[in-house]
Amino acid sequence: MASVIKTVSFDACDALRLATFWAAALGTDVDEDATPDKAFVEAAGWGGPNMWFTRVPELKTAKNRVHFDLRAPGAMDEEVRRLEALGASVLWRRDDLTAMADPEGNEFCVEPGP
Repeated sequence: MASVIKTVSFDACDALRLATFWAAALGTDVDEDATPDKAFVEAAGWGGPNMWFTRVPELKTAKNRVHFDLRAPGAMDEEVRRLEALGASVLWRRDDLTAMADPEGNEFCVEPGP
């Protein structure tokens, strides 16, 4: 039997702030025991990995080696605007892909929906 991804872990300056962004982005909730030092976000659907956020002293200094590719539920531009309202920023855009950064600078991409 092969391993499964149980949790995706993030280093953060403020674990609660970053967890709150990702919970809102993915349509789920932050665990009620979350603090700025540690926070947990349960997957928004069956089978997805959970997310763990831990405060670390150092800042992000380089491009992520791994990142999320999100599929918009509808029009990509609408989803990009929603994520910007939550605190993300656009890094660059193409017709078929928008690269963004979460509030702490972690890169992710948004693709058009079905």
